[in-house]
Amino acid sequence: MKITSARITRLGGFVASTHSCYYSDMNASRSPPDPDTDFSLTLGPPSTTPPPKMRRRSLLLLVIFRLLRSAASAMIAVALPYLVLRKLHYGSLMLGAIYMIGLASTAVLGLAVGHLADRWSRKGTLILTGVMVPLSALLVYARPDLPILFLASLIGGFAATGSLIGGGVGGAAQPAQTAVIADLTTLSNRTLYYSVLAFLSGVAGAGGAWLVRYFSIHNVFLVAAGLSALGLPALVFMVIPARPPAVPRTSDAHKASRKNIRKFGITGMFNGFSQGLITPFLIPFFVIVYGLHKSQMASYTSVATMLGAVSLLAAPMLEKRLGFVRSIAFTRALGTLLLLVMAIWHNLDFALIIYAVTPALRIAALPAQQTAITSRVHSDDVGRALAVNQVARVSAASGAILCTGYLFDLSAVEVPFFIYAAVMSANIFLYFKFFPNQAPSPIISADTSEQPSLPPPGN
Repeated sequence: MKITSARITRLGGFVASTHSCYYSDMNASRSPPDPDTDFSLTLGPPSTTPPPKMRRRSLLLLVIFRLLRSAASAMIAVALPYLVLRKLHYGSLMLGAIYMIGLASTAVLGLAVGHLADRWSRKGTLILTGVMVPLSALLVYARPDLPILFLASLIGGFAATGSLIGGGVGGAAQPAQTAVIADLTTLSNRTLYYSVLAFLSGVAGAGGAWLVRYFSIHNVFLVAAGLSALGLPALVFMVIPARPPAVPRTSDAHKASRKNIRKFGITGMFNGFSQGLITPFLIPFFVIVYGLHKSQMASYTSVATMLGAVSLLAAPMLEKRLGFVRSIAFTRALGTLLLLVMAIWHNLDFALIIYAVTPALRIAALPAQQTAITSRVHSDDVGRALAVNQVARVSAASGAILCTGYLFDLSAVEVPFFIYAAVMSANIFLYFKFFPNQAPSPIISADTSEQPSLPPPGN
């Protein structure tokens, strides 16, 4: 059967039907924009008028790239702890050091990628970052020893702090990807597209995690290299609309844009530190505490990834009902409570249930957050704003990873969970402090009738 963009976009059709009521009266339900925080009329990514068919085709090609890369990244994320802990017989601290190198690389490269995406070419930048994952996976397959693992982590960003929507293995590509999606969509449908594309990536990640069951740890890296390389040709044929000259910035507008970048950078730092404490060590937690085999862990990781992917489809509803601040606070506070229970009560069945729902609670509101970032900065700053948020996140996670690796080596596996709870509480407080009195869906603040809207997937 011939694969067309129409068939692919129909994968999200049920999402559009479920949430159509939220978009039919969107403008009528908006509160007036807050001039101190909402600059979507003049500062958001520019509205362009490329043919919808061309935009759909480019989104389809981006989906192909993301699906293959997500599957490969999930395979690496599952196999790497077993390679380090079981095959090479190193401890959790060494695994944490490998993750830290990957995070540091992602931080530096992510900042460079954000600047390149804004100043040079978003398509070219995405292709450059797309090469890194297959190259790093091939290095590990060719020579799976400690020096090569550090080198591969440096190139490919082997960091298990990422969600289905960004960060993690190959996370340096995320600012360029998000900026490209912003160019191909409008404010009225951007959260929906972030959700659907991340959902599809999560499904691919679940499939990649499941595939680990059928390959040796060594061969997993060869398969991951092949899958991620297959997605590169799709990027070559993408057509990204040229951005018209941005609305000239006044001094106040420039300050407002930079102020919002700093706010999201600070919240990203707290978010990254909390991620670094727990997320990379959830699989090692089950290996150390419960001694689960690779094939078992691959199955449970696949289930958790799939649930996380499905949760992303709730992002438009969460944005509409709660606003991005309250949706982040609700989902992450609930996830924090469950992780504390998992740390205190060592019951395998209950721990696996918590492990399965944790990614879903952590990432459900992230598409709304990405829309918030892209609509609160000037169009010339979108790539850099996303990069600053990511750099702050992964830089803070580096120190947290070493902390947890050290504590796990001391068999103090419960302590990082309590630190996580304290940091996440501070992060939620900062969201309310930086973005107070946010009415639901404050991002789209005016009549968008002059902006040609790309229909929701499936329509």
